[in-house]
Amino acid sequence: MTATIRRLRARLGEPDSGMVTAFVVIFTVALIVMAGLVLDGGLALAAKVQAIDDAQAAARAGAQAIDLPTYRATGQITLDPAEASADAERYLAAAGHTGTVAVNGEQVTVTVTISQPTQILSLAGIDHLTVTGTGTATAEQGANP
Repeated sequence: MTATIRRLRARLGEPDSGMVTAFVVIFTVALIVMAGLVLDGGLALAAKVQAIDDAQAAARAGAQAIDLPTYRATGQITLDPAEASADAERYLAAAGHTGTVAVNGEQVTVTVTISQPTQILSLAGIDHLTVTGTGTATAEQGANP
């Protein structure tokens, strides 16, 4: 009787033989999602650093737009708001990014937004990640040596 049962089991296969396949499929999907988070997350962090760098550089470019007639007449450092905004926007255009520029007194604040396309997470329906970076620069008079 036991030999017959063994032969029957051998023909039909083990009852839990399909469990390994389900585990492998779930594990593979989880591994791909984790790889997507690592790769696309790293690309998003790199884009964030780029956005901050470009925002700071554009703000510095805008903070150099000093109102020269006022400086010559009074020795006071003041920004020409229209020129500061235009200089910062020109820098952003040359860098290939878009953003917002705000001039408030002697400060220029630039916010850059970058849309980073995803590599692996696009398989899960996430086509891009949006990151922003902000930089501020102040027009100041340097100390004379």
